[in-house]
Amino acid sequence: MPAPSIIDILRHIAREEPLQGTVREFRGLTREHLGQLIEEAAQRLGGMPPASAATTKGTQEPAGAMSSPVDAAPTAESHPRLRVYSDGAARGNPGPAGAGAVLMDPAGNVVARLGRFLGHQTNNSAEYMGLLLGLKHAQSLGARELDVYADSELLIRQLGGRYQVKSPTLKPLYEEARKLLKGFTKVKLHHVPRAQNAEADEMSNRAIDERL
Repeated sequence: MPAPSIIDILRHIAREEPLQGTVREFRGLTREHLGQLIEEAAQRLGGMPPASAATTKGTQEPAGAMSSPVDAAPTAESHPRLRVYSDGAARGNPGPAGAGAVLMDPAGNVVARLGRFLGHQTNNSAEYMGLLLGLKHAQSLGARELDVYADSELLIRQLGGRYQVKSPTLKPLYEEARKLLKGFTKVKLHHVPRAQNAEADEMSNRAIDERL
């Protein structure tokens, strides 16, 4: 097996490493921006001009909610088909909450890991915000076909039309999710056990841990 190049190593760091120590050391530096800087360095070493990296777009959040992307894998590639795993967590329900999403290509390779601190939210709101986080990033990557996975039965059944949305807090989040889903040519919704959604769950909880 050939030795990895410095470019491969830098890109792996940009995708996989938390790098929170560096983020804490430099005021104003976010994990997302740091990942972009590493990606640009890799491209320069490879003799390529730096490309604009895909950014993590935030969900619409209530006033006073803090938000910060925890982790993302900047990429200039287009991904027409993606799997979106989403989750949300709230400690206290309502309480400190985080949204998480992990995007994979059809082969199971991780394209992006995303997390966002939401401030004080209910668990169901956090679940929707995790989905919105993943959908917006998939949209930014040029995805046309999605398989969406979540361990929230409520979220999947509401979006699938089997449950009504009665909560006034969830209705705007539901409407935004439906609007985003209609922008893709093909979408399949999957309710999965929590164990099959562990990576998105990890991102939502990391978002809380690193912003408390």
